[in-house]
Amino acid sequence: MEAYLQEHIPLSADMGVRVLQAGARGVVLEAPLEPNVNHRATAFGGSVAAVAMLAGWALVHFRLGAEGVAAETVIHRGDMRYDSPIHGPFRALCERIADKPWQRFTRAITKHGRGRIGVVVRIETGGAAVATLVASYVALAAGRG
Repeated sequence: MEAYLQEHIPLSADMGVRVLQAGARGVVLEAPLEPNVNHRATAFGGSVAAVAMLAGWALVHFRLGAEGVAAETVIHRGDMRYDSPIHGPFRALCERIADKPWQRFTRAITKHGRGRIGVVVRIETGGAAVATLVASYVALAAGRG
């Protein structure tokens, strides 16, 4: 997954994003502070949001692929909440989407050519939660986007 992200979303390589976990239980991405630092020596909010959006996108994109659903995934909407400054490396954790909403999502893609799904991504540093992204992603059936 990391090589795919670096090739198709080059910003992920520039930000130093590493894939720590990617599978049925969710996605965990990690980014170092150095290429994502701001003028206050903390993580730049835009970088934090980008890593969070990337984690949500990766979960939806790769789960669709694993289930054989040919679709292009894009972020539709995102609301980022920052609770504490980030002084070091940070992680974006996106847990598996529950089966019922996921089934509605894939059914909509199959039936209507488009589906929307909600995703929550937690940002942690040093084991503490410091930010949250509540987002929705849209998937368009292949050939429809």
